Amino acid sequence: MSERLISDTLNRPDQDLDVSLRPKQFDDFVGQAKVRDRLELAVDAACARGDVLDHVLLSGPPGLGKTTLAHILGNSMGVSVKATSGPVIDKAGDLAGLLTGLERGDVLFIDEIHRMQKTVEEYLYSAMEDFVLDIMIDQGPNARSIRLDLPHFTLVGATTRSGLISAPLRSRFGLTNRLDYYDAENLQVIIERSARILDIEIDNDGAREIAGRSRGTPRIANNLLRRVRDYAQVRADNRINRDVADRALEMLDIDRYGLDEMDKRILETLIHKFSGGPVGINTIAVSVGEEGGTIEEVYEPYLIQEGYLVRTPKGRMVTDLCYQRLGLKPSGTDEMTLGL
Repeated sequence: MSERLISDTLNRPDQDLDVSLRPKQFDDFVGQAKVRDRLELAVDAACARGDVLDHVLLSGPPGLGKTTLAHILGNSMGVSVKATSGPVIDKAGDLAGLLTGLERGDVLFIDEIHRMQKTVEEYLYSAMEDFVLDIMIDQGPNARSIRLDLPHFTLVGATTRSGLISAPLRSRFGLTNRLDYYDAENLQVIIERSARILDIEIDNDGAREIAGRSRGTPRIANNLLRRVRDYAQVRADNRINRDVADRALEMLDIDRYGLDEMDKRILETLIHKFSGGPVGINTIAVSVGEEGGTIEEVYEPYLIQEGYLVRTPKGRMVTDLCYQRLGLKPSGTDEMTLGL
């Protein structure tokens, strides 16, 4: 069994639950007001003309609703959504199979589109612009090109690394939108909605406590809600209030600012081993036992946005707020031991 298949099998219960919690229409989608309004306007205009929705690129950190919006676009247009991911499409034949199986107006959703093979990506150019696909058959003297006409479709691409998308591909998206982290008020609304769907008894203070520790991310908020539900089921008579949520999240090593164990390890490593920085990402990765790419994509965005960490030309540095939140006193480099 492949590593990907094993991962999919292990994650399937949570994925199925995520699907059940996904909003199906724009009216149920909370937050990202500007993005939602722009997409809803585009859908209404396309439906009024009887036209196909233009290609859409959604970027932003993981867990903010890119996949959800792709399915909402399909539901709003009344068409089917076929979902895949960039790394899975490793040859032109895979892409051809996906595209030729579409009907007019259908949505092809490609997650992590920046990880698509460049040789495959080039086939997308004519497919997106002219709705044709040129496939090479055989090799050498017998090589020939076959042109396949495609139905007009909508490509929705999602990426967590928009800077890695090539300029030719980016220019072919008619609608480009970036999703940002949510505020606590919107996350509280999401948690209360999810609690109703899952039949969880939770009061406003309990939902607010979970929202405040969810790192501005709906996916994390829903995951924490499930973990707090487990705690309440065993130790709190199936009722979630602020005290129950606080005890459950403390058990998960998530403090009241939303910092988890790895966040604290990164920040404390910078402070205690490297005098607060500056430190290169590779050095941090080795010190905390995590991949540099994971730190950059998963942990750093939140730490930087919340003001705990800054990037400089020489490396990463912690801020005064970081010392304050960790209960530490800033010290000069002459009082710290470097490299230990």
